[in-house]
Amino acid sequence: MSSEPQQTLARSASVSGTSLHTGEKVTLKLQPAPVDFGLKFRRKDLQDEPTIDATIANLKTVERATTIGEGSIRVHTIEHVLSSLSAMGVDNAIVEMDANEPPIGDGSARPYVELIKKAGIVAQETPRRIFDVREPIHVETKNGSLLVLLPDPKFRISCTQAGPGGQFTQFLSTEITPAIYEREIAPARTFVYYEDVQSLMEKNLIKGGSLENAIVVRGEAVLSKEPLRFPDEFVRHKIVDIIGDLALFGQRIRGHVIAVKPGHGANAELVRALAREFVRTTPPLQPHTFPAGEGGLDINQVMELLPHRYPFLMVDRVLKFEGETKCIGVKSVTINEPFFAGHFPGHPVMPGVLQVEAMAQVASILMLKLTKSGGGRLGYFVSADEVKFRKPVFPGDTLFISAELTKTRGKQLAKLKCSCAVNDAVVSECELMLRLMDQ
Repeated sequence: MSSEPQQTLARSASVSGTSLHTGEKVTLKLQPAPVDFGLKFRRKDLQDEPTIDATIANLKTVERATTIGEGSIRVHTIEHVLSSLSAMGVDNAIVEMDANEPPIGDGSARPYVELIKKAGIVAQETPRRIFDVREPIHVETKNGSLLVLLPDPKFRISCTQAGPGGQFTQFLSTEITPAIYEREIAPARTFVYYEDVQSLMEKNLIKGGSLENAIVVRGEAVLSKEPLRFPDEFVRHKIVDIIGDLALFGQRIRGHVIAVKPGHGANAELVRALAREFVRTTPPLQPHTFPAGEGGLDINQVMELLPHRYPFLMVDRVLKFEGETKCIGVKSVTINEPFFAGHFPGHPVMPGVLQVEAMAQVASILMLKLTKSGGGRLGYFVSADEVKFRKPVFPGDTLFISAELTKTRGKQLAKLKCSCAVNDAVVSECELMLRLMDQ
């Protein structure tokens, strides 16, 4: 969760026009929606007015456009509407249409940005769901598309677009914010290569296409009703599509998308990979019960052994001792930790040095128990070797801290292999040398 509130539209607003592929007249109306509703499409022209969730689970086809459906109901070419809602910060909305495809407008996302601004945006009382990318996710397709998603404190897209034979190769890298999107991305129009027009028409597509709502590229020539809006308009439109397709993930992404020759198919594969990663890193919520008993220590027993107190006690309890050589402790990381106020505000990450401190405290507990020293003695750092920080630790994570004795010298000096894990994945590790000394 985040401190940013979810947002919806302040009121409804509608626009009419011609759809790109079917060439039909259509009216589209944006409606406000409650928290956690997400983005849904409603077919007003059908009996019972069926509603379809704009999620990757409902994705049907990606032939030149993004189509979602449930049962026999379909909604086509939704990427520009989704892109605008997502980039402008609308989390919850109903998109009502009296046909199966939105109006194409001028081929860009600008008409939808204007419609959203006409409706207005209001904050809601529930925090946004934001997915923090923790490790690289990548997809590669047979036709040469490559998409990589990297950790980043903001939402960024770096895109390389290349036409047939490397023609019109363009690159743009930008953070995506409502202001940047409205000014730099949304006005970029859809484009098509002249060689593809015939096959699209044979497939009964682009019936509503014209030079008023698309750019046609023929050889080195660019044909359109008006001049190019940007020298690199093609790559900007590819970014419009990436944002729209990523909206099918269902929650906001904090990460950096690097896309080479993207397309709706590759974009959808990235969303599927994201969905798998989300399931993998978000175990089902279940209350952790840590029974006292075999070797565990509650917080009061921990404080009898360790002299540390707020804000420097990094162990909430000890779960268990395994034989004479291993100890596992736990710490719940909350947004109320004092270090989050100054450590990357806006993108809170637990400092690595404090993870090392947590490992040292669990290691000290293990040594104190083994030597039956109890309170009155302290574990002092002698050295920390092979320190590695593998993944960031965020508020809401539960840190499982392991310390295992590998070498001892008398009752005072010990070497321990330590690690911190979140969701069974090691986030940090090190080898510690500790010395027990009287206070």
